[in-house]
Amino acid sequence: MVSARAMLLPLAHLVSALRARLKGPGGYYNSGNALGLIVGFAIQIAAAPVGFYEEGAVTAAVMDYFAGSHGTVALTLATLVFFCGGEAYHRAWARPDAPDPALNRLGDFLSGIGAIGLGVALLLLGEPLLAATSGLLHALGKFGSTFHRPGTPVPMWPAGWPDPFRSAVLASRLPAMLATTVALGWALLEVWSGGPFTALAMPLTLLGCYLLWTKADLLLFGVGTKAPRQISTC
Repeated sequence: MVSARAMLLPLAHLVSALRARLKGPGGYYNSGNALGLIVGFAIQIAAAPVGFYEEGAVTAAVMDYFAGSHGTVALTLATLVFFCGGEAYHRAWARPDAPDPALNRLGDFLSGIGAIGLGVALLLLGEPLLAATSGLLHALGKFGSTFHRPGTPVPMWPAGWPDPFRSAVLASRLPAMLATTVALGWALLEVWSGGPFTALAMPLTLLGCYLLWTKADLLLFGVGTKAPRQISTC
């Protein structure tokens, strides 16, 4: 008979592995990436008109989700690059002397490329404002962090202020978070009027993603300085 301890051992290993993955910004970035991807995909599948005569409906839904238009193709590619960037951050922060500067800059660089792809996707999907903020501003912040050496003065930027490039990344999230909050408000009104609770799924998921990504952004403040500037995440 299998003991309770033996049954709980795999769970303990899983919890330990998850904690290790969440060490540093990479785990938070990719947790947000995975959450958005999985829930969005599940909603797409759930909305597919699957029936006896529609065996290909799920396949069509998958294709539409990942490659249904030029915008979704760009979004899919951007997401893949973001995952690679998150993994680079994870490896940078998994070392005993974390963070590894070279791997951390690689994470910044890949995230900058992903942000460009995201901006293109949002532009193709008819969201020029979000393309400028979540795409362009985010990319500028990430590329700035890639090539700027911590401790080097930035012209016209007060030395006592937080890192301008990390701040740009953080600021790039605000319009999307505001738009998501508004969407959640409309979804709540829809549910209050008798609509399905599934209307809340995507706005709540996106807010969860933004909280995870913001946590990761905050962890990157002060990286590479002798006395890291910690910004409260509470």
